[in-house]
Amino acid sequence: MQIQQIRNATLKLTYAGKTFLIDPMLAEQGAYPGLEGTVNSDRRNPTVGLTVPLNELTAVDAVIVTHTHPDHWDEVAKAQLPKTLPIFVQHDADAELVRSSGFTDVRLLTENSEFEGITLTKTSGQHGSDAAIAAIGEILGEVSGVVFRHPDEKTLYLAGDTLYNAHVEQALSAHHPDVVILNCGDAQVVGLGSIIMNKEDVLAVHRAAPNATLIASHMEAVNHSVLSRDELRTFATEQGFAAQLLVPDDGQTVAL
Repeated sequence: MQIQQIRNATLKLTYAGKTFLIDPMLAEQGAYPGLEGTVNSDRRNPTVGLTVPLNELTAVDAVIVTHTHPDHWDEVAKAQLPKTLPIFVQHDADAELVRSSGFTDVRLLTENSEFEGITLTKTSGQHGSDAAIAAIGEILGEVSGVVFRHPDEKTLYLAGDTLYNAHVEQALSAHHPDVVILNCGDAQVVGLGSIIMNKEDVLAVHRAAPNATLIASHMEAVNHSVLSRDELRTFATEQGFAAQLLVPDDGQTVAL
């Protein structure tokens, strides 16, 4: 497989000969206001520009949208992606939302979804702590991840926007992934803390799956993500798992 870190949670994944665009946020730097109620909300999003030409991102076989927050499914993605592309989403509400933008081939992720011989298994997550969900659960909403399987590839688990919790533990235990992509920029809501993984969560994933290669994503691209790549790399070295962690820069591709 080849995994290209595009920006934020946006990834271009080549797996078993098929190319997926994951969680496309395709706007120019500064196109959107900072997210109200989050840290550094005075900064506009995305906080950095795209390093990959837009036409390379729209020429894919399918799209996976783990949830429809605007930093995972933005207005430019809605406008620029071909309307006939297969778009995989987590549930009927997101499917209706995507169809409302004119997309004609919207598919639900399930426990045994399939695309061109690749098995796609939906996983669950929680976009913040129990306290955060109790306070602003209608805003944080439901989120998903996905496990990719094919006889010719390593098993890949994309966790999505979640903390390390029972959802992730269950997915790791059930699927025994060889590669795990983590959204771990430590996005912060004022007064409610992290709503995606922080560096301690990444360490917890490593301890739960010590033989897996971890790939850090969703970093340094939206106003409320406070964990830097350099800080995560330093932490992994200090904790002794740097050899199991890849922290790609925007535009960088890793092959596994």
